[in-house]
Amino acid sequence: MPKEKSDKLQNIYIYILVLKAERFGWKTKNKKEVKHRKQLGERKMNFLRRVISPGSRSQVSQFANRSFKITQKHYGSIAQPTSSSLVHGIHQFHCPDVVGILAKLSDCIASREGNILSADIFVPDDNHVFYSRSEFLFDPAKWPREQMDADFSNLAKKFNAMKSVVRVPDTDPKYKISILASKQEHCLVDLLHGWQDGRFPIHITSVISNHERGPNTHVIRFLERHGIPYYYLPMTKENKREKEILDIVGDTDFLVLARYMQVLSGDFLKSYKKDIINIHHGLLPSFKGSNPSKQAFDAGVKLIGATTHFVSEELDSGPIIEQLVERVSHRDNLRTFIQKSEDVEKRCLAKAIKSYCELRIFPYEANKTVVFRS
Repeated sequence: MPKEKSDKLQNIYIYILVLKAERFGWKTKNKKEVKHRKQLGERKMNFLRRVISPGSRSQVSQFANRSFKITQKHYGSIAQPTSSSLVHGIHQFHCPDVVGILAKLSDCIASREGNILSADIFVPDDNHVFYSRSEFLFDPAKWPREQMDADFSNLAKKFNAMKSVVRVPDTDPKYKISILASKQEHCLVDLLHGWQDGRFPIHITSVISNHERGPNTHVIRFLERHGIPYYYLPMTKENKREKEILDIVGDTDFLVLARYMQVLSGDFLKSYKKDIINIHHGLLPSFKGSNPSKQAFDAGVKLIGATTHFVSEELDSGPIIEQLVERVSHRDNLRTFIQKSEDVEKRCLAKAIKSYCELRIFPYEANKTVVFRS
Protein backbone atom coordinates (compact mmCIF):
# COMPACT_ATOMS: atom_id res chain seq x y z
CA MET A 1 0.00 0.00 0.00
CA PRO A 2 1.42 3.49 -0.91
CA LYS A 3 2.61 5.45 2.11
CA GLU A 4 0.32 8.41 1.32
CA LYS A 5 -2.75 6.15 1.30
CA SER A 6 -1.65 4.35 4.47
CA ASP A 7 -1.22 7.67 6.30
CA LYS A 8 -4.63 8.79 5.15
CA LEU A 9 -6.32 5.61 6.48
CA GLN A 10 -4.47 6.01 9.77
CA ASN A 11 -5.68 9.59 10.04
CA ILE A 12 -9.26 8.48 9.39
CA TYR A 13 -9.00 5.81 12.08
CA ILE A 14 -7.58 8.29 14.59
CA TYR A 15 -10.26 10.82 13.67
CA ILE A 16 -12.98 8.24 14.42
CA LEU A 17 -11.45 7.63 17.83
CA VAL A 18 -11.26 11.36 18.44
CA LEU A 19 -14.95 11.77 17.56
CA LYS A 20 -15.83 9.07 20.06
CA ALA A 21 -13.57 10.53 22.72
CA GLU A 22 -15.12 13.97 22.32
CA ARG A 23 -18.70 12.72 22.21
CA PHE A 24 -18.59 10.09 24.95
CA GLY A 25 -15.88 11.36 27.25
CA TRP A 26 -13.44 8.52 26.73
CA LYS A 27 -10.03 8.80 28.31
CA THR A 28 -6.93 7.63 26.48
CA LYS A 29 -3.21 7.40 27.00
CA ASN A 30 -2.43 7.11 23.30
CA LYS A 31 -0.12 10.03 22.46
CA LYS A 32 -1.41 10.41 18.91
CA GLU A 33 -5.03 10.54 20.09
CA VAL A 34 -4.18 13.05 22.83
CA LYS A 35 -2.38 15.24 20.29
CA HIS A 36 -5.35 15.23 17.95
CA ARG A 37 -7.77 15.95 20.78
CA LYS A 38 -5.76 19.02 21.76
CA GLN A 39 -5.73 20.22 18.17
CA LEU A 40 -9.39 19.41 17.57
CA GLY A 41 -10.99 22.76 18.54
CA GLU A 42 -11.06 25.19 15.61
CA ARG A 43 -8.91 22.95 13.41
CA LYS A 44 -11.31 19.98 13.51
CA MET A 45 -13.21 20.84 10.33
CA ASN A 46 -10.03 21.74 8.44
CA PHE A 47 -8.52 18.45 9.50
CA LEU A 48 -11.64 16.61 8.29
CA ARG A 49 -11.62 18.37 4.93
CA ARG A 50 -7.92 17.67 4.46
CA VAL A 51 -7.92 13.89 5.08
CA ILE A 52 -11.46 12.86 4.07
CA SER A 53 -13.13 13.46 0.76
CA PRO A 54 -16.49 15.29 0.84
CA GLY A 55 -18.42 12.22 -0.32
CA SER A 56 -17.13 10.00 2.46
CA ARG A 57 -17.44 12.30 5.51
CA SER A 58 -20.97 11.24 6.38
CA GLN A 59 -20.02 7.59 5.99
CA VAL A 60 -17.13 8.01 8.43
CA SER A 61 -19.39 9.65 11.01
CA GLN A 62 -22.00 6.91 10.56
CA PHE A 63 -19.31 4.28 10.90
CA ALA A 64 -18.05 5.87 14.11
CA ASN A 65 -21.55 5.86 15.61
CA ARG A 66 -22.32 2.36 14.34
CA SER A 67 -19.16 0.81 15.74
CA PHE A 68 -19.91 2.42 19.10
CA LYS A 69 -23.35 0.83 19.14
CA ILE A 70 -21.81 -2.58 18.50
CA THR A 71 -19.36 -1.98 21.33
CA GLN A 72 -22.24 -0.95 23.56
CA LYS A 73 -24.23 -4.04 22.70
CA HIS A 74 -21.49 -6.56 23.35
CA TYR A 75 -19.40 -4.97 26.04
CA GLY A 76 -21.58 -2.31 27.68
CA SER A 77 -21.43 1.45 27.30
CA ILE A 78 -18.16 3.05 28.40
CA ALA A 79 -19.79 6.41 28.98
CA GLN A 80 -22.73 5.05 30.95
CA PRO A 81 -21.86 1.59 32.31
CA THR A 82 -24.78 -0.51 33.46
CA SER A 83 -24.92 -0.88 37.20
CA SER A 84 -23.37 -4.10 38.40
CA SER A 85 -26.04 -4.17 41.10
CA LEU A 86 -28.88 -4.79 38.62
CA VAL A 87 -30.32 -8.29 38.75
CA HIS A 88 -32.46 -10.28 36.31
CA GLY A 89 -35.93 -11.39 37.43
CA ILE A 90 -38.75 -13.46 35.89
CA HIS A 91 -42.44 -13.32 36.77
CA GLN A 92 -45.06 -15.85 35.68
CA PHE A 93 -48.73 -14.92 36.06
CA HIS A 94 -52.02 -16.71 35.35
CA CYS A 95 -55.40 -15.29 36.34
CA PRO A 96 -58.95 -14.62 35.07
CA ASP A 97 -58.88 -12.00 32.33
CA VAL A 98 -60.07 -8.51 33.30
CA VAL A 99 -59.18 -5.01 32.18
CA GLY A 100 -55.96 -3.50 33.53
CA ILE A 101 -53.85 -6.54 34.44
CA LEU A 102 -50.91 -5.63 32.24
CA ALA A 103 -50.98 -2.02 33.44
CA LYS A 104 -50.85 -3.13 37.07
CA LEU A 105 -48.04 -5.59 36.39
CA SER A 106 -46.01 -2.90 34.63
CA ASP A 107 -46.71 -0.37 37.37
CA CYS A 108 -45.65 -2.88 40.04
CA ILE A 109 -42.22 -3.26 38.42
CA ALA A 110 -41.80 0.40 37.44
CA SER A 111 -42.81 1.67 40.89
CA ARG A 112 -39.75 -0.11 42.30
CA GLU A 113 -37.55 1.35 39.53
CA GLY A 114 -37.41 -1.98 37.71
CA ASN A 115 -37.07 -2.11 33.93
CA ILE A 116 -39.12 -4.59 31.87
CA LEU A 117 -36.99 -6.37 29.26
CA SER A 118 -39.71 -8.47 27.65
CA ALA A 119 -43.33 -9.45 28.23
CA ASP A 120 -45.25 -12.35 26.69
CA ILE A 121 -49.05 -12.39 26.95
CA PHE A 122 -51.72 -14.84 25.85
CA VAL A 123 -55.50 -14.50 26.23
CA PRO A 124 -57.45 -17.31 24.46
CA ASP A 125 -60.42 -16.28 22.36
CA ASP A 126 -62.77 -18.83 23.89
CA ASN A 127 -61.57 -18.72 27.49
CA HIS A 128 -61.33 -15.54 29.53
CA VAL A 129 -58.01 -16.22 31.23
CA PHE A 130 -54.80 -14.22 31.18
CA TYR A 131 -51.28 -15.67 30.86
CA SER A 132 -48.14 -13.57 31.10
CA ARG A 133 -44.41 -13.98 31.54
CA SER A 134 -42.23 -10.93 32.20
CA GLU A 135 -38.47 -10.51 32.38
CA PHE A 136 -37.12 -7.44 34.12
CA LEU A 137 -34.03 -5.86 35.67
CA PHE A 138 -34.09 -4.48 39.20
CA ASP A 139 -31.81 -3.23 41.96
CA PRO A 140 -32.08 -5.48 45.06
CA ALA A 141 -31.14 -2.51 47.24
CA LYS A 142 -34.25 -0.68 46.02
CA TRP A 143 -36.45 -3.76 45.70
CA PRO A 144 -35.50 -6.43 48.25
CA ARG A 145 -36.66 -9.94 47.49
CA GLU A 146 -39.06 -10.02 50.44
CA GLN A 147 -40.73 -6.83 49.18
CA MET A 148 -40.85 -8.21 45.63
CA ASP A 149 -42.60 -11.36 46.81
CA ALA A 150 -45.08 -9.25 48.79
CA ASP A 151 -45.78 -6.94 45.82
CA PHE A 152 -46.48 -9.79 43.42
CA SER A 153 -48.50 -11.60 46.10
CA ASN A 154 -50.71 -8.53 46.47
CA LEU A 155 -51.26 -8.50 42.71
CA ALA A 156 -52.15 -12.18 42.77
CA LYS A 157 -54.78 -11.53 45.44
CA LYS A 158 -56.15 -8.52 43.58
CA PHE A 159 -56.72 -10.52 40.38
CA ASN A 160 -57.56 -13.91 41.99
CA ALA A 161 -54.55 -15.47 40.27
CA MET A 162 -54.33 -19.21 39.82
CA LYS A 163 -50.55 -18.92 39.57
CA SER A 164 -48.01 -16.22 40.37
CA VAL A 165 -44.34 -17.22 40.51
CA VAL A 166 -41.31 -14.96 40.69
CA ARG A 167 -37.77 -16.18 40.16
CA VAL A 168 -34.37 -14.49 40.39
CA PRO A 169 -32.08 -16.96 38.58
CA ASP A 170 -28.78 -15.51 39.83
CA THR A 171 -29.67 -15.79 43.52
CA ASP A 172 -32.50 -18.33 43.86
CA PRO A 173 -31.61 -21.96 44.65
CA LYS A 174 -31.31 -24.20 41.62
CA TYR A 175 -34.13 -26.65 40.94
CA LYS A 176 -33.52 -29.97 42.67
CA ILE A 177 -34.31 -32.86 40.36
CA SER A 178 -33.90 -36.59 40.18
CA ILE A 179 -33.44 -38.41 36.88
CA LEU A 180 -35.01 -41.83 36.27
CA ALA A 181 -33.52 -43.87 33.43
CA SER A 182 -33.45 -47.44 32.18
CA LYS A 183 -30.89 -49.09 29.89
CA GLN A 184 -30.76 -46.43 27.15
CA GLU A 185 -28.35 -43.68 28.17
CA HIS A 186 -28.40 -41.00 25.47
CA CYS A 187 -30.84 -38.68 27.26
CA LEU A 188 -29.31 -39.33 30.68
CA VAL A 189 -25.76 -38.62 29.48
CA ASP A 190 -26.86 -35.48 27.64
CA LEU A 191 -28.55 -34.12 30.79
CA LEU A 192 -25.50 -34.90 32.92
CA HIS A 193 -23.19 -33.10 30.51
CA GLY A 194 -25.64 -30.22 30.15
CA TRP A 195 -25.74 -29.87 33.93
CA GLN A 196 -21.94 -29.98 34.09
CA ASP A 197 -21.70 -27.27 31.41
CA GLY A 198 -24.17 -25.04 33.24
CA ARG A 199 -26.87 -25.21 30.56
CA PHE A 200 -29.60 -25.88 33.14
CA PRO A 201 -30.24 -24.18 36.50
CA ILE A 202 -30.65 -27.55 38.19
CA HIS A 203 -29.07 -29.59 40.94
CA ILE A 204 -29.21 -33.34 40.28
CA THR A 205 -29.82 -35.03 43.62
CA SER A 206 -29.86 -38.61 42.33
CA VAL A 207 -30.13 -40.95 39.37
CA ILE A 208 -32.50 -43.90 39.74
CA SER A 209 -32.58 -46.88 37.41
CA ASN A 210 -34.01 -50.36 37.05
CA HIS A 211 -30.85 -51.23 35.10
CA GLU A 212 -27.59 -52.15 36.81
CA ARG A 213 -24.43 -50.35 35.70
CA GLY A 214 -20.96 -51.60 36.52
CA PRO A 215 -18.48 -49.55 38.57
CA ASN A 216 -16.27 -48.73 35.59
CA THR A 217 -18.99 -47.55 33.21
CA HIS A 218 -18.81 -43.94 32.09
CA VAL A 219 -22.13 -43.01 33.74
CA ILE A 220 -21.11 -44.38 37.14
CA ARG A 221 -17.67 -42.76 36.92
CA PHE A 222 -19.30 -39.42 36.08
CA LEU A 223 -21.75 -39.67 38.98
CA GLU A 224 -19.06 -40.68 41.44
CA ARG A 225 -16.81 -37.84 40.31
CA HIS A 226 -19.60 -35.32 40.99
CA GLY A 227 -20.98 -36.94 44.14
CA ILE A 228 -24.38 -37.84 42.64
CA PRO A 229 -25.92 -40.98 44.17
CA TYR A 230 -26.97 -43.80 41.83
CA TYR A 231 -29.79 -46.07 42.96
CA TYR A 232 -30.23 -49.41 41.22
CA LEU A 233 -33.70 -50.74 41.98
CA PRO A 234 -34.45 -54.04 40.23
CA MET A 235 -38.17 -54.34 39.53
CA THR A 236 -40.83 -56.90 38.78
CA LYS A 237 -44.36 -56.58 37.48
CA GLU A 238 -45.59 -56.98 41.03
CA ASN A 239 -43.14 -54.55 42.63
CA LYS A 240 -42.13 -51.31 40.89
CA ARG A 241 -40.27 -50.08 44.02
CA GLU A 242 -42.36 -46.91 44.00
CA LYS A 243 -42.30 -46.39 47.77
CA GLU A 244 -38.50 -46.48 47.72
CA ILE A 245 -38.42 -44.05 44.81
CA LEU A 246 -40.71 -41.67 46.69
CA ASP A 247 -38.38 -41.78 49.69
CA ILE A 248 -35.43 -40.87 47.46
CA VAL A 249 -37.12 -38.03 45.53
CA GLY A 250 -39.18 -36.53 48.33
CA ASP A 251 -37.30 -33.21 48.46
CA THR A 252 -36.99 -32.65 44.69
CA ASP A 253 -38.75 -29.89 42.76
CA PHE A 254 -39.59 -32.07 39.75
CA LEU A 255 -38.62 -35.38 38.16
CA VAL A 256 -37.26 -36.21 34.72
CA LEU A 257 -37.89 -39.55 33.03
CA ALA A 258 -34.93 -39.87 30.66
CA ARG A 259 -36.09 -42.93 28.70
CA TYR A 260 -37.37 -44.62 31.86
CA MET A 261 -39.15 -47.70 30.61
CA GLN A 262 -41.42 -48.18 33.61
CA VAL A 263 -44.97 -46.90 34.09
CA LEU A 264 -45.54 -44.79 37.20
CA SER A 265 -48.83 -45.59 38.89
CA GLY A 266 -51.60 -43.16 39.73
CA ASP A 267 -50.84 -43.68 43.41
CA PHE A 268 -47.24 -42.58 42.82
CA LEU A 269 -48.37 -39.42 40.98
CA LYS A 270 -50.82 -38.55 43.76
CA SER A 271 -48.16 -39.07 46.41
CA TYR A 272 -45.43 -37.11 44.64
CA LYS A 273 -47.78 -34.20 43.76
CA LYS A 274 -45.18 -32.36 41.67
CA ASP A 275 -44.40 -32.19 37.97
CA ILE A 276 -42.79 -35.11 36.14
CA ILE A 277 -41.38 -34.59 32.64
CA ASN A 278 -41.15 -37.52 30.24
CA ILE A 279 -39.54 -37.99 26.81
CA HIS A 280 -40.46 -40.58 24.20
CA HIS A 281 -40.03 -41.04 20.48
CA GLY A 282 -42.48 -39.21 18.26
CA LEU A 283 -43.60 -42.29 16.36
CA LEU A 284 -46.52 -43.02 18.69
CA PRO A 285 -49.22 -44.28 18.41
CA SER A 286 -47.55 -46.28 15.64
CA PHE A 287 -44.65 -48.64 16.30
CA LYS A 288 -45.46 -49.46 19.89
CA GLY A 289 -43.58 -52.06 21.89
CA SER A 290 -39.95 -53.07 21.66
CA ASN A 291 -37.45 -51.59 19.22
CA PRO A 292 -39.73 -48.90 17.73
CA SER A 293 -36.89 -47.38 15.69
CA LYS A 294 -36.35 -50.62 13.78
CA GLN A 295 -40.09 -50.93 13.23
CA ALA A 296 -40.20 -47.40 11.79
CA PHE A 297 -37.07 -47.97 9.71
CA ASP A 298 -38.50 -51.17 8.24
CA ALA A 299 -41.72 -49.28 7.47
CA GLY A 300 -39.76 -46.67 5.50
CA VAL A 301 -40.92 -43.58 7.39
CA LYS A 302 -39.52 -40.23 6.20
CA LEU A 303 -40.16 -38.15 9.31
CA ILE A 304 -39.17 -39.02 12.86
CA GLY A 305 -39.41 -37.00 16.05
CA ALA A 306 -39.69 -36.79 19.80
CA THR A 307 -42.28 -35.59 22.29
CA THR A 308 -41.74 -34.21 25.78
CA HIS A 309 -44.79 -34.07 28.03
CA PHE A 310 -45.92 -33.97 31.63
CA VAL A 311 -46.71 -37.38 33.08
CA SER A 312 -50.36 -38.16 33.75
CA GLU A 313 -52.22 -41.31 34.77
CA GLU A 314 -52.99 -42.09 31.14
CA LEU A 315 -49.86 -43.52 29.52
CA ASP A 316 -47.96 -41.08 27.25
CA SER A 317 -50.97 -38.76 27.09
CA GLY A 318 -50.03 -35.91 29.44
CA PRO A 319 -49.92 -32.24 28.35
CA ILE A 320 -47.30 -31.78 25.62
CA ILE A 321 -44.42 -29.41 26.34
CA GLU A 322 -42.21 -29.75 23.29
CA GLN A 323 -42.07 -31.65 19.99
CA LEU A 324 -39.23 -31.79 17.48
CA VAL A 325 -38.95 -33.57 14.15
CA GLU A 326 -36.14 -34.77 11.91
CA ARG A 327 -36.18 -35.97 8.31
CA VAL A 328 -34.77 -39.33 7.32
CA SER A 329 -34.39 -40.76 3.86
CA HIS A 330 -33.50 -43.82 1.81
CA ARG A 331 -29.84 -42.92 2.37
CA ASP A 332 -30.11 -43.71 6.10
CA ASN A 333 -29.24 -47.14 7.38
CA LEU A 334 -30.54 -48.46 10.68
CA ARG A 335 -27.53 -47.08 12.57
CA THR A 336 -27.88 -43.49 11.26
CA PHE A 337 -31.66 -43.74 11.65
CA ILE A 338 -31.28 -44.56 15.37
CA GLN A 339 -28.61 -41.86 15.81
CA LYS A 340 -30.96 -39.23 14.40
CA SER A 341 -33.80 -40.49 16.56
CA GLU A 342 -31.70 -40.34 19.73
CA ASP A 343 -30.36 -36.89 18.87
CA VAL A 344 -33.82 -35.41 18.42
CA GLU A 345 -34.91 -36.97 21.73
CA LYS A 346 -31.96 -35.36 23.55
CA ARG A 347 -32.68 -31.93 22.07
CA CYS A 348 -36.40 -32.18 22.77
CA LEU A 349 -35.91 -33.12 26.42
CA ALA A 350 -33.23 -30.47 27.01
CA LYS A 351 -35.41 -27.77 25.47
CA ALA A 352 -38.39 -28.74 27.63
CA ILE A 353 -36.35 -28.68 30.85
CA LYS A 354 -34.86 -25.30 29.96
CA SER A 355 -38.34 -23.88 29.27
CA TYR A 356 -39.64 -25.28 32.54
CA CYS A 357 -36.80 -23.76 34.58
CA GLU A 358 -37.28 -20.40 32.85
CA LEU A 359 -40.99 -20.31 33.79
CA ARG A 360 -42.15 -20.48 30.17
CA ILE A 361 -44.77 -23.23 30.63
CA PHE A 362 -48.37 -22.91 31.85
CA PRO A 363 -51.13 -25.53 32.10
CA TYR A 364 -53.88 -24.73 29.61
CA GLU A 365 -57.36 -26.27 29.62
CA ALA A 366 -57.58 -29.95 30.56
CA ASN A 367 -54.68 -31.39 28.61
CA LYS A 368 -52.73 -28.60 26.93
CA THR A 369 -49.92 -26.18 27.72
CA VAL A 370 -49.04 -22.58 26.92
CA VAL A 371 -45.31 -22.35 26.18
CA PHE A 372 -43.74 -18.93 25.64
CA ARG A 373 -40.72 -19.39 23.35
CA SER A 374 -37.31 -17.94 24.06
